Formats: sequence, C-alpha cells, structure tokens
Amino acid sequence: MAAGDHTVLQLSTPSTANLSAKVHPLVIFNVCDCYVRRPDQAERVIGTLLGSVLPDGTVDIRNSYAVPHTESAEQVALDIEYHHNMLVSHQKVNPKEVIVGWYSTGLGVTGGSALIHDFYSREVPNPVHLTVDTGFRNGEGTIKAYVSVNLALGDRQLAAQFQEIPLDLRMVEAERLGFDILKTTAVDKLPNDLEGMEVTMQRLLALIDDVYKYVDDVVEGRVAADNSIGRFISDTVASLPKLSPSVFDKLVNDSLQDQLLLLYLSSITRTQLGLAEKLNTAAQIL
Repeated sequence: MAAGDHTVLQLSTPSTANLSAKVHPLVIFNVCDCYVRRPDQAERVIGTLLGSVLPDGTVDIRNSYAVPHTESAEQVALDIEYHHNMLVSHQKVNPKEVIVGWYSTGLGVTGGSALIHDFYSREVPNPVHLTVDTGFRNGEGTIKAYVSVNLALGDRQLAAQFQEIPLDLRMVEAERLGFDILKTTAVDKLPNDLEGMEVTMQRLLALIDDVYKYVDDVVEGRVAADNSIGRFISDTVASLPKLSPSVFDKLVNDSLQDQLLLLYLSSITRTQLGLAEKLNTAAQIL
C-alpha cells in the first residue's frame, strides 16, 4: 500500500454526532505490552480492536491483539493472514467480540494511518481508530479515538479526514492503581495490597475534602450553585448506610482481618506447593 497518495486531515474537536467510544483498561495494558515487545526497528505498533456496538451507538472496546506490519515513508504492509488467524482464534473463545476498529501507538494520525484505516474499513463499517501515547509524556497517557470521513470532489478522493470522538476510559480502583503505576517511567517496586489500600484511602479523603470545600463555597456564596452537582452529592450521601463510628470501625477492621487471613492462607499454600515440588523432585532423583 503506497502512502504518498493520501492526505490526512486531523480535527482535534469532536464533531461526529451521536458517536462515542468506551475502552476497557485491558486494551490499554495490551497496547503498552505490545509496544514494549516490538521489534527494534519498529517505531510504533498497530493492532485490531475487538468489542461490540451498544444499543445507544457507543463502541465498546473490550479486547485487542497486535498485527505485525512494516512501515516506511512510501508504503505500509500488514500481515493480513496473521490478522485473520488471530480473529478466528479470538472468536472461538468469545464469538460476541467482533472487529470495531484498530489502534496505533504514538500521538495523532499520519499518512500511513489513512491506508491502514482503509483496510479496516473493508473489514467493518466505520471503524474506530484508537491512538495511545505509550511515551506517557509529562506523566500522562494521551488516549484518543477517531473516525475517518473521506473528502471527495466529484469522483476524486481528496483526503481522509480524521475526526476525534468522545472516549470514555472507566476503571475500578484496582485498575486505576495499575494505570497510575504504568504512567510513571520507573518505580522501585509494585505496591502490595495494604499499600494499595492506603493510596486508595488517601485519594478518597482528598475527594471528600474537595466536596467539603465545594459545599462551603456554595453556602458562603463564593461559587454559584449547580443543581446537578447538588443532586449527585445528595444521592451519594443518601446511599450510605447510617452507622455509628464504632460499628463502622468494626466493619472495616473485620474486613481488613479477613483480607490478612486470605493473604496468610495463600502464603501457606504457596509454601506447601513449593515443598511438595522439591520433595517430588528429590524422590525422582533417588
């Protein structure tokens, strides 16, 4: 595929109506893992996005796999046979996951992106192009989603216009901790369960302080009241069970003790398995 015949226009302002995407953290982790394992001469990695289209039109991206390719200033070549074999393997495990687009590492789109997008447009109508900045510049991972619209004059295609669409990256707290570690260039060690819980509680306290400050500013007239925010705070407070501090402390301590007991039992199990493996090896030698 030649890259010289395509012009790419990139719009950073979302302009495609009623179209959005939601990506699961597993996809981001897969992309980063493939980027780390890429060949030495490769500047970026690309791959296929799997998922489904929800009834409201949102593209739900749940899985991905890398596709080998070679890319130069003049042309782009994909391993189409590998792509189709991987798709068949994935659909044997989860037949509900279909192709919804493709991803690439780096910032924005390039001339080669138009050619790759053209290939995926033959695989699925209106594919989503996901870009992931694996460099995590300034400690932030820039993740954007685009769709392509062909600009033509009569029968002649002038350019491929990539329009950014809203992207939702939702994570549970455990996934958020992993993503925050992934954004740092270097860490001394991965946090254990207790350290992760401590970080979570510190973030929760910071959010509660922000809510307190906002409510005080509204009461004192320093900030204009927002009914939607007030209703959300009211619903959140109403959903909390009414417990005395002593009962709440007991629940937290009981839950913490249960987690420590599970850690202790898992440690004993690993030790027993290790001893059994060594005894079995010694018995075979003797």
